[in-house]
Amino acid sequence: MAERSHARIAASLPVRLGLSWRVSLTARILAVNIIALALMAGSLFYIDSYRRELLDERFRLARSEAEITAQALSGESLDRQRNLIARIGTTQKLRLRLYDADGDLVADSFKLAPPSYRFIDPDSEPWLQDAARLLDQGMDFLLGARRIPAYRNPPEQAIQDWPVAREALATGETRIDQKAAPDQTPVILAATPLGDRGEILLMTRNARDITENVRMARQTLAIIVGAALGVSILLSLFLARTIVDPLRKLVRATVRVRLGRERSVVVPRLPDRRDEIGLLARAVSDMTGALRLRIDAVERFAADVAHELKNPLTSLRSALENLERVDDPDLRRQLVTVANDDVRRIDFLVTEIADASRIDAQLSRTTFEPVDMNSLLRALVAERAQRGVNGASEVVIAQTGAGPLVAPGDAPRLERVLQNLLDNAVSFSPEGAPIDVTLESVKSKVRITISDHGPGIPKAARERIFERFHSLRPSSEEFGRHSGLGLSIARTIVDAHSGSLFATDRDDGLPGGCFVLTLPQWPSEPEA
Repeated sequence: MAERSHARIAASLPVRLGLSWRVSLTARILAVNIIALALMAGSLFYIDSYRRELLDERFRLARSEAEITAQALSGESLDRQRNLIARIGTTQKLRLRLYDADGDLVADSFKLAPPSYRFIDPDSEPWLQDAARLLDQGMDFLLGARRIPAYRNPPEQAIQDWPVAREALATGETRIDQKAAPDQTPVILAATPLGDRGEILLMTRNARDITENVRMARQTLAIIVGAALGVSILLSLFLARTIVDPLRKLVRATVRVRLGRERSVVVPRLPDRRDEIGLLARAVSDMTGALRLRIDAVERFAADVAHELKNPLTSLRSALENLERVDDPDLRRQLVTVANDDVRRIDFLVTEIADASRIDAQLSRTTFEPVDMNSLLRALVAERAQRGVNGASEVVIAQTGAGPLVAPGDAPRLERVLQNLLDNAVSFSPEGAPIDVTLESVKSKVRITISDHGPGIPKAARERIFERFHSLRPSSEEFGRHSGLGLSIARTIVDAHSGSLFATDRDDGLPGGCFVLTLPQWPSEPEA
């Protein structure tokens, strides 16, 4: 129950994770880069604070100008006041109006001299200015800025038509106000009293430069953000292409491999990529190749098993079918003997096949420990001599050099390797001929050589004898005693121990077979 529950949880994990990552990698790369630029574009809104600072500064300037001008006009005659108003209005690009104590207009710089500025008619401007005004209105709407009332010249030109002048007259202090020109540029009004005679000076300025400066700043920042956005999108698409396209190729190839529809599917290795994508591609390609080799090996193994079992099964079936039709007791005993031999052979084959199929899995979970190969080999030879499996051959063990020969490994499996090699040497060794076993340490390797005085192994067959179910047995040996898996199992175990096993000629030049087993040597110092 617990295992099924864990399996259900594990099966549900990919689905749950998939819900969180449905957006493609390309979209995510673009989103990450565009969000950063969007934050940068948000600085456009901070330009409004820049505009307010400019306006505040201009308000302070207007207050100072109005008060200084009022001081200059205070106490002067009307003619002198009119001359000063005309000159100051022209040079400072202002419109100055002077109201007497009764609230009547007594001087206007635009009537005493040519107007120093004119309001621009929006209908006479190009469409780009209309777009700029729409952008200003959009920014004001998004920022929630207060709406500035439009500037209008009252027809009577009386002081009562100017709220800022009425406030200055009522409070006796300078007052500042802001209006919007027809082209939405700011109009700054400043009203201040002149001395104690009840006169009011009204000053008006069209601060078009503030709007121009703000628009220029917005335009510059917009160009920078736009250019950065374009470059970021191109770079994001390039980055996504260099990442996503190879991954899609890998996905398509792995899906085709999984479906098994094309045996010759080539998983791209991307040799030009030296980054993690290239490492992933080559790892997937190597993994696919290893899986194919493993699948091919399993298929060949299954075919070999079927072939090896078919012969004794056919013989067994033939013996049992003939047993019913034979009345001769001697012949029946021969058929029963054949059937028993076939059953033993099938049992032996099944045991060897099961052991061969479990070796890889078992060794992958085994923790290697130091194994004294000299002690292991001598104990094995003594046990074989006690059981008499060496026949008339004597196993002679010689060690070259002093010190223990220790290799990391699984002792029972390494004993199985030595057992198979000794069985093979005994099978081919003539009566009374010794079997020579040499142990030595060569370049941090434990090397074991097992030699016999038999007919030897032809060079053409020295690799084939390690294949499953391939066997070159002596003609005198009883049929069915060997499965053809012994040397194959031995090499599989040695490979799992990072060692090597191969057949060669004897070192002394005498005829006979020779197997060389090498294993990594256990380091003498733990720190190594």
